[in-house]
Amino acid sequence: MRMRSLLTVTAAGAAFALPVAVAASAPAAAADIAVLTTGSVGGTNVADGATITAPLASGTTATLYSTATGTTGITCTTSQFTATVDTGGNPTAPGTATESLTGHTFSDCTSNNVGVLGVTSITVNNLAYTTSVASDGTVTVTPGTAGAIQTTVVLRTLLGSVTCVYQATNGSLAGTASNTDNSIAFTNQQFTRSSGSSLCPSSGFWTAKYAPVTTGGESVYVN
Repeated sequence: MRMRSLLTVTAAGAAFALPVAVAASAPAAAADIAVLTTGSVGGTNVADGATITAPLASGTTATLYSTATGTTGITCTTSQFTATVDTGGNPTAPGTATESLTGHTFSDCTSNNVGVLGVTSITVNNLAYTTSVASDGTVTVTPGTAGAIQTTVVLRTLLGSVTCVYQATNGSLAGTASNTDNSIAFTNQQFTRSSGSSLCPSSGFWTAKYAPVTTGGESVYVN
């Protein structure tokens, strides 16, 4: 009788212990989800050192207009950025992932500024920049060790070739990431002409949407 009671108590203890063990393991799986994943929300974590790229979203252009509400300035139909996930830069969600923006190109650009015949080149200077992506979709680009966020624009004008240098007015750029189309969008990010011809506007407001954001051919999601 005593042996039977002991077995009963042992079995009951095991029955209570099993659900506790299962419950304890459930949060561990969720805790493994990083800020950046591929395949889906909560999918495969993006690895340290992974290269992330994105072209302009289909059917869109990158613009640098002289005012926030105007349509006079530079329009580019081709642009792409390239970034590398920092070591330890993709922490557990919710949190903020960090990347190094190593490349940002613009081509196939035109201008409707008075006196401007064409756009020779647009070059992003002082790379790499530091980029952070937060779980709420906030994207922030800040200068790296090379200097300010800066772009050099070379234009063909009636007076010959002119070069103008623009720097981010606020020292940084703010964007928004969306899982709907795996995009990052920047709207009316202001630049100020720091040097160059007066044929270039004194200010430029940059707008662009990049999609899809991918790594290794798979779309990147923010968690």
